[in-house]
Amino acid sequence: MTESLVSPLATGTRSHLSAPDAERLAARFGLRGRARELTSERDQNFLIEGDDRIVLKIANTSEDRAFLEAQHAVLRHLASRTNVTPRVVPTESGADFAETDTDDRRHLIWAVTHLPGRLLAHVGHRDESFYEDLGRRVGEVSAILADFDHPAVHREFYWDVASARSMVSAHRGAIEDEELAAVVDRLTKVFDDQITTRLESIPRGVVHGDINDHNVLVEPRGSSPLDGWRVSGIVDFGDMVHSYRVADLAITMAYCMLDTKDPLSVAAAIVRGFAEHVRLNDEELSVVFALAVMRLCASVCIAADQVRREPDNEYLAVSQAGIRRSLPRLAAMPLGLAEVVLRDAAGRPAVEKRERVLDFLRRADPAQVLELDVRDTPVMIVDLSIDSPLLSGDPRENDEPSLTKRLFASMAEDGVKVAVGGYDEARLVYVAPAFSLGPRPTDEHRTIHIGLDLFAEAGTVVLAPLEGTVHAFADNAHPQDYGPVIILRHETDTGDEFFTLYGHLSRESLTELRVGDRVHAGAPIATLGAPEVNGGWTPHLHMQILLDLLGLETDFPGVSPPSRRRAWIALCPDPNLLVRVPQSRLSPTDPIPAKTLDARRARIGGNLSVAYKRPVKIVRGWMQYLYDDEGRCFIDAYNNVPHVGHCHPRIVEAGAAQMRVLNTNTRYLHDKLAEYAEKLLATLPRELEICYFVNSASEANELALRLSRAHTGARDMIVLDAAYHGNTTSLVDISPYKHAGPGGSGAPDWVHVAPLADDYRGAFKRNDPTAGVRYAAAVGEIIGSMRARDQRLAGFIAETCPSVGGQLVFPPGYLRHVYQFVRAAGGVCIADEVQTGLGRIGTSFWAFEDQGVVPDIVVMGKPLGNGHPIGAVATTRAIANAFDNGMEFFSTFGGNTVSCAIGIAVLDVVCEEKLQDHARHVGDRMLAGLRTLAERHPVIGDVRGSGLFLGVELVRDRDSLEPATAEASFVVNRMRDHGVLIGTDGPHHNVLKIRPPMPFDLEDSAMLLEALDHSIRDLAR
Repeated sequence: MTESLVSPLATGTRSHLSAPDAERLAARFGLRGRARELTSERDQNFLIEGDDRIVLKIANTSEDRAFLEAQHAVLRHLASRTNVTPRVVPTESGADFAETDTDDRRHLIWAVTHLPGRLLAHVGHRDESFYEDLGRRVGEVSAILADFDHPAVHREFYWDVASARSMVSAHRGAIEDEELAAVVDRLTKVFDDQITTRLESIPRGVVHGDINDHNVLVEPRGSSPLDGWRVSGIVDFGDMVHSYRVADLAITMAYCMLDTKDPLSVAAAIVRGFAEHVRLNDEELSVVFALAVMRLCASVCIAADQVRREPDNEYLAVSQAGIRRSLPRLAAMPLGLAEVVLRDAAGRPAVEKRERVLDFLRRADPAQVLELDVRDTPVMIVDLSIDSPLLSGDPRENDEPSLTKRLFASMAEDGVKVAVGGYDEARLVYVAPAFSLGPRPTDEHRTIHIGLDLFAEAGTVVLAPLEGTVHAFADNAHPQDYGPVIILRHETDTGDEFFTLYGHLSRESLTELRVGDRVHAGAPIATLGAPEVNGGWTPHLHMQILLDLLGLETDFPGVSPPSRRRAWIALCPDPNLLVRVPQSRLSPTDPIPAKTLDARRARIGGNLSVAYKRPVKIVRGWMQYLYDDEGRCFIDAYNNVPHVGHCHPRIVEAGAAQMRVLNTNTRYLHDKLAEYAEKLLATLPRELEICYFVNSASEANELALRLSRAHTGARDMIVLDAAYHGNTTSLVDISPYKHAGPGGSGAPDWVHVAPLADDYRGAFKRNDPTAGVRYAAAVGEIIGSMRARDQRLAGFIAETCPSVGGQLVFPPGYLRHVYQFVRAAGGVCIADEVQTGLGRIGTSFWAFEDQGVVPDIVVMGKPLGNGHPIGAVATTRAIANAFDNGMEFFSTFGGNTVSCAIGIAVLDVVCEEKLQDHARHVGDRMLAGLRTLAERHPVIGDVRGSGLFLGVELVRDRDSLEPATAEASFVVNRMRDHGVLIGTDGPHHNVLKIRPPMPFDLEDSAMLLEALDHSIRDLAR
């Protein structure tokens, strides 16, 4: 919002010129063109468009000429060193101003160049790169203003950030919302207690004074707004004032943080850019976040005063909505934490005294921390990370009684008394509602452990490693807290204070303590508590080193959200500096995603693609969820391979149990091979009697080609346009998606491509009841052409519901008529059911059943093994007999005992958990939700599919059907940011494909729809 809209100082008279008046006046500045009035509350502004473009400004009658001259001076000062601010346009006679009289009142008129771009207020999604660019531009202007001054800007001004605290005092009483008033009071008290005295020494200078989203212009960073935004202009120096040098940075941060999920990350990005031009000193970094928040508090108070005086002005309340929503979140953020984050962003040490304290700790000779000295006693290292095999993907199995039992059993087995849990470790046990920062599973959790854990029997004595004093103690009762906790204060030999924290103690440990008591190194201070006094946690000492308590005292967190990991680690160094477990025993930290990506690029072929612009490092899966290396939960609506759910326990156990007994090939007799074949064939039409097992769908489709050729004696195949059937040489030949795309060499002469039966984009539409017949006729025409050239047909192959082709469902009757043409020509009909089998489409177990056909060959893969590599081919006995021509068929791993055990378990789970019915129920609800979104968003051209095989096609125009390819990519990447994983497909890569694991439920569907709605709204602005 523009602050002048709520300023009680809007006195004087505003001009009321017409567009023709403005056109006449613009001629005085040498420009003739059309005038269009721009939004402005205090002055009147017109955009004049002719051979050039200028902004004509008609000043309010109360405007001080000296201050207008100051604006001219600053714009000229800036113009010589940056292109981000307007330039003054003199009159034809060379004067700075012209004059006009309206209603017997004199108005000064002046003009500036018009900068390209649109108002920041009118654009939606802003990524980190944009905020860095904004900070960079604000920093550039601030650096140039450092050597500018003018007497007129040395004024007392209502919106000066330096006056914000006094404005709160003057107008706080106007706030009628008690909850909002309480937040303002809380923020004001923190400001008074922690900030006010620091302001006396911070540098001052001339500042713009109002860099908000109505005074910043932006333009696309690339060829399209989907590439992101960059700053093209900073305008309106009407609030210029001599103030704190960091005022512009604070104001920019204040308005950019509104209604953002992570305001501190936004502020950090702006500071990162700003610091490229201005070196911020310690005092400025310690107050800038608080100044930003106080600016918002002042705005709330001033607006409340205006509403009281103008109760019918609805805009005032609406314009404040973002501030009202955001202040509580900002109030919950310790100022000390913000300072750490912003210092780091500015390229300064995140905690100024950190290296001095670390040096002291490295030189120290600490006493042992437990009565069992871990420095020379065997210990067990406990892996509690996201991908720890000690833990289950099912959070119900990670409850503390179970974990305690498993942990102490392992310790007993290893013959150790103490186990060590890692520092700076992302932990799966914290992926629980108690540690979530929001109501959804995909919201960020506090997963990063910022202490060190020493597991031992309850009652084990805890010793002070260093001399210190008792600073605080408490009995924290919540499960996510430490339970009984003690904090000791210490001081280095250079006078820097720091603290050590000891949590999960016995209640008896607190009975003898008094704040200020001196504690000697090696003195007993506590004993470990039992689970019942520690929220059920396994008996252990949680130990932290704290460089600053941030005013949190015994509420200091022991775990951090990943977004704040760097800051909390800076505040809480590794406790092993005192515990001294030999580093060789501690588990190494996994590489960060960027290093993993670098290693992949160095050793893996470059055409193995990575999903998303910001790749996700996935380390764990559970049912329909995936977890990255820091514990971020994603709804997996992308991967149909884990058909019954990631790491489904019955599938895992079936494979592990068989692997413990036997894993061998089909040259030996074993009952599981025939048992699996029997179960699989029982789901198929009775005509399909024979199975072959292989390791992948590519291998299965290769086999299907061999079967068709052995049976027919012919070689030629008919395929569908945009089809994909696998990655072998022959399968690339029959996959137009590959051979007709980048790097492809086209179809060989034995491959004939039929049009894709797409009843949305193709020649025959969904409302045509004969569409299926008419699309099938194209196959008949191809066969006729082949016959005329004496070419014989081996077969026709198609995905029953083309996935790469765009998540399509064929029009009714299509395959029935195609199969008639093919069989009449002597060919066989192959159904590729890799994507749609095992009940995925909800209405049938195999998608070809909905087309009323029985294929001659059915190809299966991926979902059969729920991630284990299994492929299968089912066919008729006649085709199998033709293939049995004396040449042995053998697949080394196909049909091995482990694969068969897993395949049987998958079929059992699909049936027993009624996943086909589940897919139909959830899919119907999701289709309805997607169609509602289509009514709201014109970019959604089509919604189609069945069950949990759904497609959403994005178009730029619903009449021309121009593919919205870039938009689809943008939406997919935004949904990744919202915690939902989907992909794109289709010939134009403009179809959002939704193919989740089958446990995907109604709650997941609701979150997907919400994320899609938000992502498309970001796209639209």
